[in-house]
Amino acid sequence: MGATLRAAVIGVGSMGRNHARVYASMEGVELVAVSDANQTIAEQTAYMYRCRAYTDCREMLAHENLDLVSVVVPTHDHYRVAAEVIDYGVALLIEKPIAATVAEGRDLIDRAHRRGVILTVGHIERFNPAIIALKECLDCQELGSVFQIIVRRVGPFPARIVDVGVVIDLATHDMDILNYLIDSPIDRMHVEMSRHVHPSHEDVLSALLHFKNGVIGTLDINWLTPTKIRELSVVGERGMFVANYITQDLTFYENDLCRDKAWHELAVLGVSEGRMIRQKIQRREPLVEELRSFSDSVRYQREPHVRGEDALHALIMANRLVELGTRPYDIPVLREREVNMRVR
Repeated sequence: MGATLRAAVIGVGSMGRNHARVYASMEGVELVAVSDANQTIAEQTAYMYRCRAYTDCREMLAHENLDLVSVVVPTHDHYRVAAEVIDYGVALLIEKPIAATVAEGRDLIDRAHRRGVILTVGHIERFNPAIIALKECLDCQELGSVFQIIVRRVGPFPARIVDVGVVIDLATHDMDILNYLIDSPIDRMHVEMSRHVHPSHEDVLSALLHFKNGVIGTLDINWLTPTKIRELSVVGERGMFVANYITQDLTFYENDLCRDKAWHELAVLGVSEGRMIRQKIQRREPLVEELRSFSDSVRYQREPHVRGEDALHALIMANRLVELGTRPYDIPVLREREVNMRVR
C-alpha cells in the first residue's frame, strides 16, 4: 500500500458529500471516486472534488484500486453495499447503524473477519472532543462514584429520514456512548415511545435504564422539539459534568461540600453548589477526526476505534428499546375506583 490512500464514497447525499469533502482535504488521502444512484448528484460531487463519478458502486469497485470506502447509503441498503465492498477486500466505514437488522450486522462482521477487511461504523459522537474529554475525566475518577447519566437529544423532524424512526437514527448514538462511558451492561429498561409527525415510525422516546453497576440512565430523544439540543449530563459524588455535543463544551458543576467531607457525611448534610469549571477543550470537526482515525487504521493495519462489534451492540440495545416501547402494558391501568381507594 502506497503512502497515499485511495478513497471513495458510496452515496453522496447530504452526509456522503461531507465524507467526500473531508477525504478531498485530508493529507495522505486521495478521493478518487464517488458513486450514487442519482447520476446528476454523482457527477456534481465528482466535479466539485475533481474525482470520477459512478452510478454503480460495483463498477467503481471493479475499476478503481481502492484502499478505503465510506458507505453512506440509506439504512436498508447498508448490508447489500457493505457486503460488496468487503467481497472486493476494501476497508470500509459504514455510517451508523451498522445494518438494518442485527442478523445483517452480525453477518457483515463475520464477512469482514473472514476476508481480513477492516470494518468500522460511523458512531461519530465518539470523536466529539467534549465526549473524549469527559471519558478521560471519568476514567481518572474526577467525579468519584457515578450515580446517574442523563441524555437529551432532541430537535425538529428531518424530512430526509423515512426508513427508520428516532430510536435507530438517534438513540443508537447514545446507546454506544453510554456503553463507552459507563462500561457496564444494562439489566433493566422502562420505555415509552410514540409517533406524532413521522409517517411510519416512532418520533419520541423516553426511557429509564438501570446498569448492572447501579448507575441509572435516562433518555429524552425526539424529533418534536423546535430547537436542536444535544446534551449529556453525568452526576456523581463530587458533582456533575455536562457535555454539549454542539458547542463541544464540557462543564463541571462542583459539589462544594465534597472537598471537605466524606460521602457518608454528605448523606446527612446533602450537597452544596460549588464552583462551575469549564474544561479547556480544543474544538475539532468530529467527522474529520473520525475519518482520520479510520484512515490511520487502514494505513497501519490496526483495530479501529469503533469496532463492528461495538456498533452491533448499540443496534441490539436500540432494537430492545423499540421492542419494549411497542409492547402492550404488562400491568393493566388501575380502574378509577382503585385509584380513589389508593388516594384515601
